[in-house]
Amino acid sequence: MIRVAFFQYSESFKMALSSLRMNKLRTVLSLLGITIGIFAIISVLTVVSSLEKNIRDGIKSLGDDMVYVQKWPWAMGGEYPWWKYMKRPLPTMREMDFLAHRSEVAEDFAFVVSTRLQVKAGKSSLDGTAVMAVTEGWSNIRSFEIGSGRYFSDYEMQAGKRLVVIGSKVAEKLFPDTDPVGQQIVISGVKLTILGVFVQEGSSIIDTSMDNMCLLAVPTAAAFLNVKSENLNPFIMTKPKAGVPVELLESELQRNMRAYRKLKPIEEDDFAMNRTSMISNGLDGLFIMLNLAGWVIGGFSILVGGFGIANIMFVSVKEQTRTIGIQKALGAKTYFVLFQFLTESVMLSLFGGLLGLVIVWVLSVVVTKVSGFEISLTTKNVMVGLGISIFIGVFSGIFPANTAAKMDPVEAMAHS
Repeated sequence: MIRVAFFQYSESFKMALSSLRMNKLRTVLSLLGITIGIFAIISVLTVVSSLEKNIRDGIKSLGDDMVYVQKWPWAMGGEYPWWKYMKRPLPTMREMDFLAHRSEVAEDFAFVVSTRLQVKAGKSSLDGTAVMAVTEGWSNIRSFEIGSGRYFSDYEMQAGKRLVVIGSKVAEKLFPDTDPVGQQIVISGVKLTILGVFVQEGSSIIDTSMDNMCLLAVPTAAAFLNVKSENLNPFIMTKPKAGVPVELLESELQRNMRAYRKLKPIEEDDFAMNRTSMISNGLDGLFIMLNLAGWVIGGFSILVGGFGIANIMFVSVKEQTRTIGIQKALGAKTYFVLFQFLTESVMLSLFGGLLGLVIVWVLSVVVTKVSGFEISLTTKNVMVGLGISIFIGVFSGIFPANTAAKMDPVEAMAHS
């Protein structure tokens, strides 16, 4: 019984394939609608998923459990006037020392300032290079690797030695043919000796890696920068000890910050505690809308392609009416004829979907090489594309196939 069924289905498949080969032009024209639709949907889904991965990887590098004490919140609610944020004081190193002294659940604390400056090395220079200054606790909070040389010692940081650790991209651009360790760079007219080079972390849209960064100690930066200026965006960063919920750390930070700033119980916080989850939650809705846009854009093309396949299948059924009558007269079952034309419809749609996926893959490879932004066609998106193609094939072919399966063999053979 199984062998008979397999034989019938294989014969049905061969007949459907033969029909497609005999009408090449019609087959190609039928593919276009599905190809365009699948290309539109999968290309948008691929770009959005690649964009989302890049951004989330960048956010992840900030630390899922990291808490940033800052003047401005990352997500401002509409119920809080912006001018109230303007009046807030900036975080200070004294506040960091106070928090560190009073904390029982934090792993460590670091005071951080950052800006963009020109960096010179001999005749080479880089404009707008990120320059960040940190205190000792930064190395215990932020994970990183040193590729060559070493990191600052606590004494070197506290003493404000004129030393710097640079990112891999900075090293490549300023010292393409030499080992940068021990060499000197100039920032704002100050000569700094390169102590080490960070291992390349990879780029991201939100630029959170150390690849294009120059890292200094805060006392070193204070010699030529005003580390108390709002232009340097000063903030305090910390994270909880292992096993301690980040919410407990936030509660402790809020209590201690309010105590240091002598805020009354009825007064609002004049500081913000930011976490990466705030960004992630805001991005969820954005990416949902972008994915929805892709479905809407491609949906119309898919719909047109589906109607095109249905129309072609009705034409195919009409052309093969006499053949259908002969098949049924020779004993072909209803399901055999149904499956034959349904297979032809699904194959049409599937070929169109595969062509659309191939185009997306080729373009993703080209864009990745040209722009440097990695766009990858994921297995999930491939399966989505194939699933849509099969569904449209079944949906478009079920009515023509059902019409063919229900034909009377005598009337069909008499058809001219």
